[in-house]
Amino acid sequence: MTLENGAIRHMAIFTLKYPKDAPETEQFLEDGRRILTGIPVVRNFEVLRQTSPKTDFDFGFSMEFASQADYDAYNAHPDHVKFVEERWKKEVVRFQEIDFVNV
Repeated sequence: MTLENGAIRHMAIFTLKYPKDAPETEQFLEDGRRILTGIPVVRNFEVLRQTSPKTDFDFGFSMEFASQADYDAYNAHPDHVKFVEERWKKEVVRFQEIDFVNV
């Protein structure tokens, strides 16, 4: 799938404080999918599991936004803010965010 002009692909790659196969890990990933896909501007959401030995991050959330305005709306959305405050900051031990646009 090609990223449309003006669209943003946002990726957050991360490691949780739980073992990769723990029930708490699966719950976090499921809750992230449910909560973040409930935000209307989120498109093409994916939960990803790392397979490369070249990085020590375990998981990723990938999503697209049609525009910078949609991305800004996502960041300010109460469900996103709540997820970050109540789950992300407490359960994620390391992360990196990457945002791409088509060139």
